[in-house]
Amino acid sequence: MKQAKTKKITHTLKSVPYLLPAIISIIIFSILPILNTIYLAFTDYTMYSQGKINFVGIANFKEVFAGPFKEVFFPVFIWTCVFATLATAGTFLLGLIMAILVNNENIKERGLYKAILIIPWALPATVAILSWQGLLNGSYGAINNLLISVHAISAPIPWLTNPLWARIAIIIVTIWLGFPYAMNICLGSLQSIPKTYYEAADVDGASKFVKFIKITLPSLAQTAYPLVISSFAFNFNNFGQAYLITNGNPARPGTQFAGFTDILASVNYKLSITFGRYEIASTISIIIFIILATISYIQMKASGQFEEVD
Repeated sequence: MKQAKTKKITHTLKSVPYLLPAIISIIIFSILPILNTIYLAFTDYTMYSQGKINFVGIANFKEVFAGPFKEVFFPVFIWTCVFATLATAGTFLLGLIMAILVNNENIKERGLYKAILIIPWALPATVAILSWQGLLNGSYGAINNLLISVHAISAPIPWLTNPLWARIAIIIVTIWLGFPYAMNICLGSLQSIPKTYYEAADVDGASKFVKFIKITLPSLAQTAYPLVISSFAFNFNNFGQAYLITNGNPARPGTQFAGFTDILASVNYKLSITFGRYEIASTISIIIFIILATISYIQMKASGQFEEVD
């Protein structure tokens, strides 16, 4: 018994030199920044501190939840939740619809359609987002010109200057960029469903809607739940759309830290890079982590992701 244990330890020690590069990288690029963020959240460190950092306990958390900064945090937090929910739901639903359509064996050109529909996912995200910024321009944007030419609207839509339309624009861009990923996941799940299930349903006289509810959706559930959870977490921190399209604008009255389209991630960026409020930015980072971890745990628990499969 002792000999086997000693042999196991020896084998483990032999593998350490091969793991060291990965371990060192994880420590430098993941663990140390996390520890530094936690440390800063309990200090008064800003760009004006000049090296004098004082420990303030939970004062920064009090400022975010009950102090002056709550007027910024809570409206942005609500919008972040709405944005993440609508973007995740829209991405998954559009991806599912597209997957069902291209999974139809009667469509001869479905391989071509798959290739076309994957383009938003294949494009570099930054380039695609900046392209959308031009398309959504209120004065000369192609979207407004197209809608006016087909008489769908009589006046240009202020996509980037009106708070409501700017938020709608960001959600549309997020769905467009994200649906190919959801489509691929759903397409793989659809193709793994045994055809005998549908043949048995046909024998019983089930309609297409009943087959979709009773066979397709339950079969997709095991794949869809992790996809939805990870997509929600991604969209909750989806800095690119909120910052690159509108830069967080239109401006929100009464605060310089956040605009109407800012989410918590973009507010954090502005706080740290533009305003040098590292202590508040670190505090919000911890809050974001706690929120996402809690939501993900509840969703995975409710969907049975922690249950063992026989």
